Amino acid sequence: MATGPQRYPGASTAYWYQGKYGGNAMESNVIVWHSTEGTSLPSYSGGAEAPNFTAKPNFAAKKLEWYQHFDFDTSARALVNLAGGVETNTLNVCQVEIVGTCDPATHTKWTKAGYAHLYTPELPDWVIRDLADFAKWAHDQHGVPLTSTVTFKAYPGSYGSGNGVRMSFAQWNGFRGHCGHQHVPENLHGDPGAFPIATILTAAKGANEPAAPAAPSTPSKPAPSKPSYEPYPGEAFFMKGSKPALGKRSPIFNAMGQRLVAVGCSRYKVGPGLELGQADVDSYEAWQRMYNATHRKGWTGSALKWPPGKETWNALKVPKS
Repeated sequence: MATGPQRYPGASTAYWYQGKYGGNAMESNVIVWHSTEGTSLPSYSGGAEAPNFTAKPNFAAKKLEWYQHFDFDTSARALVNLAGGVETNTLNVCQVEIVGTCDPATHTKWTKAGYAHLYTPELPDWVIRDLADFAKWAHDQHGVPLTSTVTFKAYPGSYGSGNGVRMSFAQWNGFRGHCGHQHVPENLHGDPGAFPIATILTAAKGANEPAAPAAPSTPSKPAPSKPSYEPYPGEAFFMKGSKPALGKRSPIFNAMGQRLVAVGCSRYKVGPGLELGQADVDSYEAWQRMYNATHRKGWTGSALKWPPGKETWNALKVPKS
């Protein structure tokens, strides 16, 4: 039944469980995303609860290290499958665990303790890149659609059978594309929380676009100029007295908001726009927390609050408006 290459290029098979837990042959057309809620590669009870893949962050190298436990088209074991209900692990699903947390309380605790970790609602660019590469490979080699028609709900609201996003048996049987553990029937888990699936799939689709044809040879031209970014405008630009300058209008706020969305730190329901709003403040503070964690700065308290500081502003690379 299985077609296409079964091993993801570069993935380690140091923790291979298919020999012990053979699984069912399938033709996978769904990716189920999980978060491990830890900072190291899990033991998965010796493979009894293992997914097909685990993606573990290497913060020094800014890349994901991939471990494969089962073939792509072989059923894994990371989902609850109750007797007499719908099939879960064996229903054409490939499962991916990301080493990190979706729990804001855990994220806060680990940040205060100085633990480098991934927080799924605030994934850095290099993680988005590597997850997009995997999604592209699953699409190109196995036809998994680069679509997600479900809402990834923030944890802990995503936990439980009545979380509002859990699929019915019929919905699950008909689903194709990308979803999370929080969507699978017969399961209570809420991972991977507010997972930035739209950003990941957009990146994967971008990587899928054919290269533009080479331009005909022409006389030499001046080298293209380097991208131009907004210089740090100073703390006072963002404040009105001791409070955020909510309601202030500037193209810089729109450009800032677009970058915050691009790096996976969006807290917007509508926008961003020209007018500074609370969602801009919340999104930027999420970016500061992510920058703090990934660069091991050890910042706490007011250092992670509005207004933007020069270091994180320059690192965000806000395009000139």
